[in-house]
Amino acid sequence: MSTGPQQHEPPAELSLAGSVVDKAIEYLIGQNVPPVAIASALLGGSMALLAQSLGDEAIVNILNNAIASVRSGELRAHKAG
Repeated sequence: MSTGPQQHEPPAELSLAGSVVDKAIEYLIGQNVPPVAIASALLGGSMALLAQSLGDEAIVNILNNAIASVRSGELRAHKAG
């Protein structure tokens, strides 16, 4: 029995979406698009997509989780790892 955090494979559709987004980011960086412009476009598109399928309170919860990750240093820890 493992005492550490369990590692789960992400669902196939999440892996696919992540891979496509990673390739798009690589392409845009190769085109010398500034990282802030890429991130802003991805965030705007993500917010629009969430708004199509979730209520405002669910979106606020997602954003609050993201804010908590930034404040806790978790976001930077993933960058370093």
